[in-house]
Amino acid sequence: MQDPVFQFVSQYGYVGLFGSLVLGIVGLPLPDEWLLTFAGSLISQGRMQFVATVLVGVLGSISGMSLSYYVGHRFGLPLLEKYGGKIGITPSKLGKAEGWFARFGKFAVTFGYFVPGVRHLTALTAGIGKWSYRTFLAYAVPGGLIWVLTFIGAGVYLQEHWWMVAKTLHHYWRVGLLTGLIGLGLWWVGKRYLAKSKTAE
Repeated sequence: MQDPVFQFVSQYGYVGLFGSLVLGIVGLPLPDEWLLTFAGSLISQGRMQFVATVLVGVLGSISGMSLSYYVGHRFGLPLLEKYGGKIGITPSKLGKAEGWFARFGKFAVTFGYFVPGVRHLTALTAGIGKWSYRTFLAYAVPGGLIWVLTFIGAGVYLQEHWWMVAKTLHHYWRVGLLTGLIGLGLWWVGKRYLAKSKTAE
């Protein structure tokens, strides 16, 4: 386990976990779920305490979500449309978050925790929508608690084997992504072929 993010959490414990979660949920490319799983493995080794780790995980996640909410609430959609692309917040990603709200309503904030790249966008969208902060927390806190407990619990159960599971899942994710891209390419080629065939007729 050579990833500097995990080494940071290993060295600084609760402070490292809190800071990493805040930055990851705001939008930096950090492996939030695996950080929580790693924290769970540290609990199994007696290096961290379960209740304290869950509390820090929830506080970190809510702090990151609240920061995203504040940006959306304070600056609104025009600023994000103008500058969001520089930090990876594109109109298509915001549209994806809006799709989540169309499907799940306010519970999109709760369920969005389990979808990387969506959770901080749901918080931004809630802020842009001028939700009250109390309403936002009412949906964000339960989602954060369930999310944190799920992955910390997985780490406690897997113990030192968590890293092998992470690598295996990452491998199959890449295989699945490659297969999906190939399938999409074949579908696109087939669609163009059919369109040309109809034109020729």
